[in-house]
Amino acid sequence: MTLTATQSDMGGRKAAYSISEVCARTGMGRDGVYKAIRVGRLVARKMGRRTIILDGELHSFLESLPKMGAACDSESEACRTP
Repeated sequence: MTLTATQSDMGGRKAAYSISEVCARTGMGRDGVYKAIRVGRLVARKMGRRTIILDGELHSFLESLPKMGAACDSESEACRTP
């Protein structure tokens, strides 16, 4: 696989991913990705008909997910029941 200058500068990462690529990289399903976009937890952009996720937005989304074993307190959104 040949990397472009942009990819090699970013450690082999792409600047943006399609929904299918986000699914492949994260193990999330399409419905989960679209739900995260719909509720505003994952920022997506449109390029014509195509939906793309910037690398930084994907990284921020993943970092914002609750950690396993995190103690629940009254302010923790991850511990609230719907």
